[in-house]
Amino acid sequence: MKADQRPFPLNAWYAAAYDVEVGRQLMARTVCNQKLVMFRKTDGIVAVLEDACWHRLLPLSMGRLEGDEVTCGYHGLVYNAQGRCTHMPSQETLNPSACVRSYPVVEKHRFVWVWPGDPAKADPALVPDMHWNHDPEWAGDGKLITVKCDYRLVVDNLMDLTHETFVHGSSIGQRAVAEAPFVATHGDRTATVTRWMENIDAPPFWAGQIKQGLGYEGKVDRWQIIRFEAPCTVVIDVGVAEAGTGAVPSGGNQGDPALSDRRRGVNGYVLNTITPETDRTCHYFWAFARNYCLGEQRLTHQLREGVAGIFREDELVLEAQQAAMDAHPDHQFYNLNIDAGSMWARRLIDGMVSREQGPASGAPVIPIRRAA
Repeated sequence: MKADQRPFPLNAWYAAAYDVEVGRQLMARTVCNQKLVMFRKTDGIVAVLEDACWHRLLPLSMGRLEGDEVTCGYHGLVYNAQGRCTHMPSQETLNPSACVRSYPVVEKHRFVWVWPGDPAKADPALVPDMHWNHDPEWAGDGKLITVKCDYRLVVDNLMDLTHETFVHGSSIGQRAVAEAPFVATHGDRTATVTRWMENIDAPPFWAGQIKQGLGYEGKVDRWQIIRFEAPCTVVIDVGVAEAGTGAVPSGGNQGDPALSDRRRGVNGYVLNTITPETDRTCHYFWAFARNYCLGEQRLTHQLREGVAGIFREDELVLEAQQAAMDAHPDHQFYNLNIDAGSMWARRLIDGMVSREQGPASGAPVIPIRRAA
């Protein structure tokens, strides 16, 4: 793939790590084909530098951290947290060009976010809203998966939950998901898919949650409200409530959770942000937050491990899909009605890339159907 065909924008915030991953040691990670080294300074603030010494390009992550400075493990050049070389062995005069790139970084919603593009455009207000990950009215936890596929395939997977019926049939999947009508809408940076399933049997996962949270067993109303924010964050409002108790929004606006009375239900948020590592691999950060049984740490652990098992099923499918696409690079893909959300997400991503680097000369991984 040529440089002018990259599949991701650079002027965006990408999750580079969970906050607990970054400490007083040098940590290497690749984001958007850029090799980074991260560490927490003595004041607790995270610094992110290019992971390549100015002198001979040895990864700085192979060196050592002393105070707030990184010493290269090859010839001992020292860099401060801004990337400026402060010491060269055997000479007093420092070459003024001796520096490595320093990246804008924000720590928010339990993630360390990095901006790999133009630092002048790095507005912290553009960090995606994932506040449920640390809100005291919600409890949850998550993990990181490194998936061997184009990050957009993960976005596609999350924007069309029809696959739950077939990939996750033992936990959250059921025929009602595949057959229920849905509404897809979009804005300048977002796309939303809303699906309500009324008076149905709860799938095993949700049957267990509403029984544990409310002691209820019986028919439920179920909802999935998927919100994509370009280029790579998907927040999914999910849950079940006692059938007919008012969880389905009134007034015909079923996409507005503010109109939903969920007091006789259990609600969760599946938080997903997918960071391109390379053109064919990605870091998939996810968490599941709930608004019931907040003090039960054992449930938090059980849910994290249970959801991890569900996402492992996705990982296997996505990596197999990527391998098949690599083996058939000329295959033409077609879209179904259920692809509406992912099609809008792709358009928003393509728009960001085009505004950065001009009209793309290559086709998307899965071409979207254009209007005649």
